[in-house]
Amino acid sequence: MCLGLPMTVIEGDAVSALCARGSDLRRVSMLLIGQQPAGTSVLVHIDSAVRVLEPEEARLISEAIDGLAAALEGRDFEHLFADLIDREPELPPHLRPTA
Repeated sequence: MCLGLPMTVIEGDAVSALCARGSDLRRVSMLLIGQQPAGTSVLVHIDSAVRVLEPEEARLISEAIDGLAAALEGRDFEHLFADLIDREPELPPHLRPTA
């Protein structure tokens, strides 16, 4: 399985950009989404940016990834899934049955 990571553009051009996730720095291909300004959050799969993320979506993805790591390590993780607590799970719209 391939997991997309939210990363922040540090600097770059239309071909590649230096992006960060925590202390991890990578040179990422920007060919699919074009040049993005510094500070933009992008979703990165196999060192290629595949789409621009809104800040809130980037935060939720980061918290989910951090929560999975915490759960695997036996640490407290529930606070990283705060958006899912006290509600029933929902399918995304494209997977819901049509009426």
